[in-house]
Amino acid sequence: MQISYKHQTTEIKNSNTCIVTKHAINDELIDFAIVNVTGRYPETQYAINRTFKEIVYIHAGNGKVTINGKEHLIGAGDLVLIEAGEKFAWEGKLDLFISCSPAFIIEQHHIVA
Repeated sequence: MQISYKHQTTEIKNSNTCIVTKHAINDELIDFAIVNVTGRYPETQYAINRTFKEIVYIHAGNGKVTINGKEHLIGAGDLVLIEAGEKFAWEGKLDLFISCSPAFIIEQHHIVA
């Protein structure tokens, strides 16, 4: 068992529109972060995760997610599963709870056209 206390979190500013609060679980198979999007992330182009899936719960707000060129309106209470290799972008005012499996590694996350 592990507990990640609030004082153990790390805040990362991915861009002017995206702030990530990462919990310290230290498990290679799964992780957890809270992401605040205010605008579009990535600001231009799309993100892609080469080797891991993201399951995303929209905790608050509304907006849209674009996956492989298709736009989907989303809001609080919705859940999105992004498979490895799918191109995606978030847009709106959103508080997201995100878990990646295996755990997020920055080298696997890319911004692409």
